[in-house]
Amino acid sequence: MTVVSSVKDFEALTLTIVNEFDASVDRVWQLWEDPRQLERWWGPPTWPATFTEFEFTAGGSAKYHMTGPEGDKAHGWWKFLAIGRPTSLEIQDGFADENGEPDQSMASGTMRVSIEDLGGRTRMTIASHNDTVEQLQQLIDMGMEEGMKEALGQIDAILAE
Repeated sequence: MTVVSSVKDFEALTLTIVNEFDASVDRVWQLWEDPRQLERWWGPPTWPATFTEFEFTAGGSAKYHMTGPEGDKAHGWWKFLAIGRPTSLEIQDGFADENGEPDQSMASGTMRVSIEDLGGRTRMTIASHNDTVEQLQQLIDMGMEEGMKEALGQIDAILAE
């Protein structure tokens, strides 16, 4: 499995997941910049993602939904705040309504991705920052940590192709 560690830090308001892969930094970066590859791992296996908009530029945005086993859909949105190809990415993310517009009843967060060379292996760290302890706890209660671990667990098979 690719997940090395998962840490909930209520003082820093973060959930940080560290992964390591037998692939180059550039290859791991492709998992983020190509929406078709992103769809193959963003979301747990039983809730696959479909990106309907994807403008991978600083200031650009993305809209997606994940489809559950019963056909129900959970919508989300991203705003790309910073893109430092191929080692860093900062995304504002949140839940969306059925039209892909931000759901104002749910707070958004910031996801910071760092990708580093380990001499033949690559470490990818995803730190999700929240505004309040309550927001972080709500996401954990919704299964975000387990869902992210399941989603990230799909990457090895993609990289092996």
